[in-house]
Amino acid sequence: MKNILIIVSALLFSSCMDMSTKQPEPYINYPAAYVVNGESSTLSVINLATNEISATVPLTDGTGTRMDGMNMGKALSYPHHIYLNPSKTQISIAAPGMDLSEGHSGGMAGMSGKVAILDATTGLNIKIFNSIGMNHNAIYSPDGKEIWTSKMDEDGKVLIYDVNTFALKNTVSVGKEPAEITFSSDGKVAFVANGASNTVSAINPDTKALLQTIDVGKNPVGAWVGTDGRMYVDNEDGQSVSIIDVETLKVVETVHLGFMPGFVAYHDATKEMWVTDPNAGKVHWWIKDNSGKMRHEGAFTTAAGAHAIAFKDMTAYVTNQEAGSVSVINVTQHKVVKTLSVGKKPNGIAIKL
Repeated sequence: MKNILIIVSALLFSSCMDMSTKQPEPYINYPAAYVVNGESSTLSVINLATNEISATVPLTDGTGTRMDGMNMGKALSYPHHIYLNPSKTQISIAAPGMDLSEGHSGGMAGMSGKVAILDATTGLNIKIFNSIGMNHNAIYSPDGKEIWTSKMDEDGKVLIYDVNTFALKNTVSVGKEPAEITFSSDGKVAFVANGASNTVSAINPDTKALLQTIDVGKNPVGAWVGTDGRMYVDNEDGQSVSIIDVETLKVVETVHLGFMPGFVAYHDATKEMWVTDPNAGKVHWWIKDNSGKMRHEGAFTTAAGAHAIAFKDMTAYVTNQEAGSVSVINVTQHKVVKTLSVGKKPNGIAIKL
């Protein structure tokens, strides 16, 4: 009997060891949309072929043991925006540590953010590291060699980390309370929205030199990328969109909205600018006329807290923060064709084809 107990104990111990070291088989090997759920600290994966939720990945601070392909540990505090690296093999997620779903008023004294790097196929943590101060997003440089994030306080800085060692290699001073960092579609200019300075900083990604400081509306959150050689800046308190020409680094148009914008996206095929209205749970759209100016065309309802927008061909995906859902939209018809339930406070979204 004693020998039997020893054998059983050994088998159980061996089984536990196998479980703790087990690596999952690749499973996100299809076109997918990744949705960050801020309050749930999870990542919902949408299979774009079926428009169904195919996986839910826990977002943790990296401590603990990986078991059965899960990230075990303390939940990542309010993960926010998400980006893929150029090769689509890794995901970067910023976790500012506080809920930004009802506005972006800047960092609180003593707060620090985190950056989570995940494998885009397995969803496993590759690296979690602390950022200096609260951050809004973490984005790969166009060459894939760096990760850029912001120090979202009065002493505004862009923090640039090496993608292999995760060591801080550069800092660039910008305006007060910098939020989103983005790159132009050609990768030649980085843009930083400085919420408390009402400006956007334009930076050379190679030399890290400040190219221009551009005055925009009140409390800009992000300069969102257009494939038309423009950047679309959502000014929350100004209730407007400032459109910047990438070549001249000047504002060429200001679109007055009449509501606080949540996000701006440009659809190249239809030449439409979409802006979410989180308080009304709607998406408004404008079309670029023959003179290049934006003309308001209409609006449609998604759900409460309409926020981020991502396009895949003639389908759009909108995260609804207060409703805990993602709206699947027919771009041509400007109509919601499906609603997917995700986690609490879905925010950032990124698409891998």
